[in-house]
Amino acid sequence: MSEEVLINVTPQETRVAVVENGMLQELLIERSQSRGLVGNIYKGKVKRVLPGMQAAFVDIGLERSAFLHVSEVISQHEPQAEHNDDITRLLREGQDIIVQVIKDELGSKGARLTTHTTVPSRYLVLMPENSHVGVSQRIEDEKERNRLRDILNEKEHPDEGYIIRTAAEGAGEIELRRDVAFLNKLWERIKLRITSAKAPALIYEDLSLELRIVRDMVASKVEKIRIDSQGVYNKTCQFVKEFVPELNEKLEMYQGGRPLFDVYNVEDEIQKALHRHVPLKSGGYLIIDQTEAMTTIDINTGAFVGHRNLEETIFRTNLEAASALARQLRLRNLGGIIIIDFIDMKEEEHKRQVLRTLEKALEHDHAKTHVTEVSSLGLVEMTRKRTRESLERVLCETCPTCDGRGTIKTAQTVCYEIFREITRAARAYEAQKLLVLACQDVVDCLLDEEASSVAELEAFIKIPIRFQVESLYPQEQFDVVLM
Repeated sequence: MSEEVLINVTPQETRVAVVENGMLQELLIERSQSRGLVGNIYKGKVKRVLPGMQAAFVDIGLERSAFLHVSEVISQHEPQAEHNDDITRLLREGQDIIVQVIKDELGSKGARLTTHTTVPSRYLVLMPENSHVGVSQRIEDEKERNRLRDILNEKEHPDEGYIIRTAAEGAGEIELRRDVAFLNKLWERIKLRITSAKAPALIYEDLSLELRIVRDMVASKVEKIRIDSQGVYNKTCQFVKEFVPELNEKLEMYQGGRPLFDVYNVEDEIQKALHRHVPLKSGGYLIIDQTEAMTTIDINTGAFVGHRNLEETIFRTNLEAASALARQLRLRNLGGIIIIDFIDMKEEEHKRQVLRTLEKALEHDHAKTHVTEVSSLGLVEMTRKRTRESLERVLCETCPTCDGRGTIKTAQTVCYEIFREITRAARAYEAQKLLVLACQDVVDCLLDEEASSVAELEAFIKIPIRFQVESLYPQEQFDVVLM
């Protein structure tokens, strides 16, 4: 299976697309105004201790207090049984505490914290408060697991532990020792910052999105990493040279005339991923509904009538749907509880094959998943670990017209689409100036929050841009007119 990583960079956001065999499988977005928090280490201050919930709210300098459960608190007096402790024995209001974000703010919920701090590198994850050496479950060869564990067991600091990451499979002792040295130096700097900082304060911030992708997700099956920004390309080259030299030949600066995401049809796939309706090649379709509590996926035969009988038609539709929905979960980054309503199947063997197809399709997912058996109603309950917002929640907002029953793209998202359309038009046609027609909120955003971006874009394309409000346009509609 061939895999390419496409990195599209603008001053406002970085987007990373993972494309397998020409098909978009995963999309990650990081906006400069709202970077993700997962992996960040803070010196926080305990605001409230809640004995009934066995949890605490911690001020880490964000608008909303973050949530810390007792199971994520290291006990100072019973380190081997911290989950049996009472939260009131471990924390008190006003106390300074070192915490790390393990879940971003989701909807109305604050970030989720742990005191079990970890610091990742290419091959290892340092656990300063734990002396254990673990190996990723994705490394299945027992001989290789033992080899890696033996190297790390001979560590200079016996009180520090490590998790050996999947990327370490086949790595030599020199590479692992280099990672150990890097992590030890980094942790020493973090400890100095902890000593001097006054809560609430950011102690350590994880890498930017493009560097995290290179560090965490890129595997041997990746053929190319294409980047459309010279500055980010240079920064990534330096990072790769220092930490991941084996990827050097796979880096490529994209300099084509068409936008990188247009060449690979990524923009169209993003638009499709925001729709409830997902067509299947057979004529069947999925309906995906995301709510605060769970995500439901309904499978329908649609126009697919099959060639033999009804049971065969249902079986073939469910098989195709199982593979399609696994891709949709990954692409849309849907997490938490997911209920899949397969079309009822009578034959037990058909149920087993559909479940196996789903489980096999989920093997490519980086997020941890758990799938139950098919129930008598044809329902499958599964969970998918969620650490960041779904694609819909990143790109869209609650629709004011339907009072929360649906979503529309934010004015900011529409502004960025306008910027991309202006860039396409400037490259493809000659024009004296450009006129953008959009609704009031979008034009206000362009002339206020995004005014500096508009100025940069004008300087880049060397064409003046005017804006005109069209009161009848809904928020997602706009036109770029050549003049």
